[in-house]
Amino acid sequence: MATVLITGANRGVGLALATIYAKRGDTVIGTARDPAKAQELKALGSRVEVHQLDVTKEASFAAIAKKLAGRSIDILIANAGIIGPRGGIDDENPAALWANIMATNVTGPFLTVRALSGNVIAARGRIAIISSRVGSSASASGNLYAYRASKAAASNIAVNLAVELKAKGVAVGAYHPGWVQTSMGGAGADIPATTSATGLVARIDALSIATTGVFQNYDGAQIPF
Repeated sequence: MATVLITGANRGVGLALATIYAKRGDTVIGTARDPAKAQELKALGSRVEVHQLDVTKEASFAAIAKKLAGRSIDILIANAGIIGPRGGIDDENPAALWANIMATNVTGPFLTVRALSGNVIAARGRIAIISSRVGSSASASGNLYAYRASKAAASNIAVNLAVELKAKGVAVGAYHPGWVQTSMGGAGADIPATTSATGLVARIDALSIATTGVFQNYDGAQIPF
């Protein structure tokens, strides 16, 4: 059985992923900014452990790296993310908002991988960065500027990590979870979190050194960078 670490595992797609992995017998290390609000995650059973991690705080990474020192991680999923305002150039998009979105969606995945890369290398494991097709230049539509820019950067980080870590036996992929019915995607989104997570698990299971650097939809469709 695998050991799977998922950031932002207390709700939405992260919680759905944790549920699937726990049910199939894997050990799940779920992180949450506030573990006290991760009751659904804790309720998944004895195969799940919950750790505090705020992906915008560098000291938080040092703490979790220390707690997990010496443990192999077969699958690392950088899932934690936020969306921000949906408007265009005339809408209010202050610098502080941009900084928070970038810290969460871009710096967060990079620091997650940096802090735990040794754990993944020890397992010759896999890394999945949850990005979004809206970060693809082919999907530009003149809105959601901060979120789109952050996800373009997250996908770029994934493909660069794929290049750097390939020689160490670690495969890396970027994945679009779909438009999901969560607090982020809204009730009118296309698919439930379980559908997204089921597809993502299949994509991550198929990830290998031969396919490292992919950018895929949850259903396996290739997405242009």
